[in-house]
Amino acid sequence: MVVTDVTLTTCSSINPLSSCRLDPTLWHRIEKDLYLHSGWISSAYLHVQRKKEEELTDDDKVVVGLRIGRLDPGVGEKGQQQERWESRPANIWLLRSSKKKESDSNRAVTAVDVLFGADAVDPRPGWSVTQTPLLLDASSRIQAARITIRHGPLKADKKDVVPRIRKDGKFKILQLSDLHLSTGTGACRDAIDANGDIKGNCEADPRTLEFVERILDEEAPDLVVLGGDQVNGDTAPDAQSAIFKFADLLISRSIPYAAIFGNHDDEGPKASRLSREAQMSLLSTLPYSLSKPGPENIDGVGNYYVEVLAQAPSQNSAITLYFLDSHSYSPDEATYRGYDWVKPNQIQWFTETAQGLKAQHAKYTHIHLDMAFIHIPLPEFAMQGNVVAGGAWREPSTAPGFNSGFYKALKDQGVVSVGCGHDHVNDYCALTPQSKDAAKSENVGPWMCYAGGSGFGGYAGYGGFHRRVRVWDVDMNSGRIVTWKRVECCGDDLKKRIDELLIVDGGRVVVPQDS
Repeated sequence: MVVTDVTLTTCSSINPLSSCRLDPTLWHRIEKDLYLHSGWISSAYLHVQRKKEEELTDDDKVVVGLRIGRLDPGVGEKGQQQERWESRPANIWLLRSSKKKESDSNRAVTAVDVLFGADAVDPRPGWSVTQTPLLLDASSRIQAARITIRHGPLKADKKDVVPRIRKDGKFKILQLSDLHLSTGTGACRDAIDANGDIKGNCEADPRTLEFVERILDEEAPDLVVLGGDQVNGDTAPDAQSAIFKFADLLISRSIPYAAIFGNHDDEGPKASRLSREAQMSLLSTLPYSLSKPGPENIDGVGNYYVEVLAQAPSQNSAITLYFLDSHSYSPDEATYRGYDWVKPNQIQWFTETAQGLKAQHAKYTHIHLDMAFIHIPLPEFAMQGNVVAGGAWREPSTAPGFNSGFYKALKDQGVVSVGCGHDHVNDYCALTPQSKDAAKSENVGPWMCYAGGSGFGGYAGYGGFHRRVRVWDVDMNSGRIVTWKRVECCGDDLKKRIDELLIVDGGRVVVPQDS
């Protein structure tokens, strides 16, 4: 498909006879209101005309350039016309070629999309965002709409990414939870300085992404786990623009990543909300993404597992990572207030999957390890008498009021750790109450570890909390897992591993000696 024309239509939000839709047999409408459904009386939509390359006639024109501006980009410094650009509404300018041969060149525009915000990026191969936003008659509080275009043919299908243990026998996972990214730069919540004082106004997303960039470069993880609430639904009327911001950091560094959802990812106004299904569909097509929607016949979106292969050239799994959707809010608020829980059919899927993989995992000649990630903590995270280590319990746990038994299923299948997010300023690890001979047990654990909130778009107001991320360092030579955190601010802590904790050794959960 090549693009032959682009235009923009506006219509009245209060006049039922006013339409923003052109003839659908000729035009494809990009289903994003350019005012993000915030216009007082107007809506606006971008329309694209496309044709299959083989259907082009000698009279057809192919779009080879698109710019935004008040002045004709074809007029040079001395006022001379250098190229014939065509004007469209909202100061869109098109450069169209009548040469049919342009359709198979890298000049031809083959796809058009819309993103929002001054910080919009497009990490998809071959795509680029126009430098100037669309010049609409819109309030300054509405995030600017920006056209993004792809030149040339569609790149080859996304190659399968196969995570693998490094030559030194190690594998590092960076868990990013509660990024809370917005459409546009967003506003900071509870941002503090080295003394714990509120710093005042700041832009949330640039500060969050700068922090994440630094940790990616310093820790050089082999895999990133996006632990839910990547998108702050209420401040992200275009979730795609928010998703592309974190994806750009990872794709540009060739780092594989796997995502689960939190309760905020698909929140926001109904008219512009992007469902979990749509977000996962988008994520699963991006480069380096390991994210999957999971089976359609069980509850939630994003129930899947990732196998980390042993050192090359082995094709055996060394680590299995399980990802499950912990949903959002309680479906029975009258009986169980607060948040939702992992459902029975999800637990059944996990148990059957784990048992079904055991024979294959037995082919690995070293110690095989299983880890899990969810967003909302399990009820066991907040049990009285837990062994708590490697962090602090700063806020009440918002685990669901109903216990569906997922912790027991993890324990029964020998999973050694489960990571979560959701409670932003809790960053501790915990084991359920242990008997005196627990260290001799064959089935202790799993360790339950909070990631801590990483994004400035979410709260962190429980006293002196700096945003942080969790690192899981796995050494397959000894079947050992060590975990620590890295913080965004300040002083000596900036470069340190915070609360480093040995949780697994020889493939078995380690119980602290002083517990």
